[in-house]
Amino acid sequence: MAAKLIISSMVFLIFIFFIRSSTAAFNVITYGAKPDGKTNATPSFLRAWKAACSSVKASTIYVPKGRYLIKAVEFRGPCKSRITVQIDGSIVAPTDYRALGNSGYWILFIQVDRLSVIGGTLDAKGSGFWACRKSGKSCPVGARSITFNWANNVVISGLTSINSQLSHLVINSCNNVMVRNVKLIAPDQSPNTDGIHVQSSTGVTINGGTLQTGDDCISIGPGTRNLFMNNIKCGPGHGVSIGSLGKDLNEDGVQNVTLTNAVFTGSDNGVRIKSWARASKSFVRNVVFQNIIMKNTENPIIIDQNYCPNNQGCPRQTSGVKINQVTYRNIQGTSATAEAVTFDCSPSNPCKGIRMHDIKLTYLNKAATSSCKYIDGTSTGVQNPQSCL
Repeated sequence: MAAKLIISSMVFLIFIFFIRSSTAAFNVITYGAKPDGKTNATPSFLRAWKAACSSVKASTIYVPKGRYLIKAVEFRGPCKSRITVQIDGSIVAPTDYRALGNSGYWILFIQVDRLSVIGGTLDAKGSGFWACRKSGKSCPVGARSITFNWANNVVISGLTSINSQLSHLVINSCNNVMVRNVKLIAPDQSPNTDGIHVQSSTGVTINGGTLQTGDDCISIGPGTRNLFMNNIKCGPGHGVSIGSLGKDLNEDGVQNVTLTNAVFTGSDNGVRIKSWARASKSFVRNVVFQNIIMKNTENPIIIDQNYCPNNQGCPRQTSGVKINQVTYRNIQGTSATAEAVTFDCSPSNPCKGIRMHDIKLTYLNKAATSSCKYIDGTSTGVQNPQSCL
């Protein structure tokens, strides 16, 4: 027995030695960052990134507890090996919203593969920017809090983002991304503070999220493929939205999207597909919305193909976006409006292959209503409100 214990201990020590010797650690404080929330830590973070990115070993950039002031920053690859950014503290933006400039980004990872961002809080201090927008003054374009451009094999886990100027988390032109257990929060009247925006990306999974925003909890843009969303809590916000699509003629479509096990609480929409009323080659196909609870949601189920804000650029036109094979299954709860199901499809490109199965939505403890325009589909199981398909 003693010999076995000795051998086991040796194996364990060899394993620990192997792990430590095969990874490199870069603490931002070692590179000069001060956790006081006042001293500009941007150069220190960039020095740590440069060292990790050039390391042939898998690397960890460590952000200890404390508050770190970061201005607009770009972490660029490609890097030589896997990088984990472990955040135990908070990263804060400058109080003056103009300090983030006009790049559109606060924290940007670009052309990085095999990247993990774990834990931590981002505080973009967006209230000054929202006030500028509401005042009608001349304002900067605004900054998305954290963006991943042309990045592959990415994990974002346990991240909290508050008070973003614009979108909290953007995934653009990426492949194989896992977003896990994030919390994204901004006041319900804050403009354009989408929780997660995905576009031109393939193989994105969003598993677990509390999304309380002033715009879409999750917005799904052109070129999104193989998106799986599970265990989402949305509200306040504008719901989970595919679109708006079809603003441009030669725009890529959206396909293979699933949302399951979601709760919408007091949101302006539940599950929404939205397209501009103008010519386009875009499309939506193979979408599943299932196992969803609505709690006082204004438009629990909606397709709107007549989006034309301020009647500019699209009057007297119809949407060219082709919507096919969309399934709504086991959706129940309460609507904040009498019309719980709205299908307002394109007269030139009617929605096809729409399937409704076990829908149970009420309005003020009474029957809700549904409306259909230019749509073809089927209904099975319980249909409350009565199906118009």
